[in-house]
Amino acid sequence: MSNSKYGYSKKVNTTFEKAIENTKEKLKEECFGVLTEIDIKATIKEKIDKNMDNYTILGACHPASAYESIQSEIEIGLMLPCNVIVYQKNDEVVVSAIKPSVAMGMIENKNLSAIATDIESRLKKVIDNL
Repeated sequence: MSNSKYGYSKKVNTTFEKAIENTKEKLKEECFGVLTEIDIKATIKEKIDKNMDNYTILGACHPASAYESIQSEIEIGLMLPCNVIVYQKNDEVVVSAIKPSVAMGMIENKNLSAIATDIESRLKKVIDNL
């Protein structure tokens, strides 16, 4: 697993399609739902007729935490859901998840900080277990 300023990433030894399937399953095990699934490759091809490698964004939501967050900070929806990406570069497939603590760090709200820390540990577990 690798660690950047704003996310956790892991190269996975599987196909792109299987990586998406496995990621959804691991998210479900951590009580996340996938609200959106955006096929960036297809969208780019359709909108600007450019080719690129496989790239999908999964919009993951942990409902209880989303509820708590919105109760604590009404405009937090601007930062939701948590994005998880699955992409292919040459023959490598990578899965990455955002670090909510970084995204929520710009908002000075102690309640959000605690929620972000919990969600971050859950997302890190998802990536670790792929």
